[in-house]
Amino acid sequence: MDKIYSHPKSLHDTTTHYCPGCGHGTIHKLICQVIDELGIREKTIAIAPVGCAVLAYDYWNLDTTEAAHGRATAVATGLKRTQPEKIIFTYQGDGDLAAIGTAETIHCANRGENITVIFVNNGIYGMTGGQMAPTTLIGQKTATTPRGRNVNLGEGEPLKLLEMLAVLPRVYYLERTAICSPRSVLNVKRAIKQAFSNQIENKGFSLVEVISPCPTYWNKSAADCLKWIEHEVVKTYPLGRLK
Repeated sequence: MDKIYSHPKSLHDTTTHYCPGCGHGTIHKLICQVIDELGIREKTIAIAPVGCAVLAYDYWNLDTTEAAHGRATAVATGLKRTQPEKIIFTYQGDGDLAAIGTAETIHCANRGENITVIFVNNGIYGMTGGQMAPTTLIGQKTATTPRGRNVNLGEGEPLKLLEMLAVLPRVYYLERTAICSPRSVLNVKRAIKQAFSNQIENKGFSLVEVISPCPTYWNKSAADCLKWIEHEVVKTYPLGRLK
């Protein structure tokens, strides 16, 4: 019998700490599948964030380092410039990349650093109690917007990082994907593989955004989270390649 699936070598066989229905576990596996398929595990260095995925190194069977909150792309810049033969990627949530790390993200992209960024957007601060994030939708209820995010109360519009980065000339690749169906998961993997391939080919800065469910702080079932992404979240964050 032909084997059609095997556990990725780049992924530890361990028990998850993520909440039921969380998208991080799926994205971790997709990254490891891509790394295995490209044969780059021994020269890849991951940079884990501050946030729900702060323990990503417990799952990835490859070299991983930590960065201060929001500073992953700055750490990635230093690693890539001192070890250009390595494959460097950051794995960041919206609170990390789009809030405290906005400056680092924009300037890294503007320099065209040859790294790969995986941006997991669940529109919420998941690690610290479900507060509003820069990417929270208008009307979305959070711990700090119990009546729903309201621009008339000075709470701002959802921040669209990819659209902001798309105007920078040295950014090579930007794509927004989502976890909401089996087909969409395959599309996430395709985009991640493209982003890593771009780095291998020295094409410059690549970022893949993954809209990911958070049943715990969206106050929805896992199934309803996927439907909400497919029918509501994508109205604010359209899927597809921006650059």
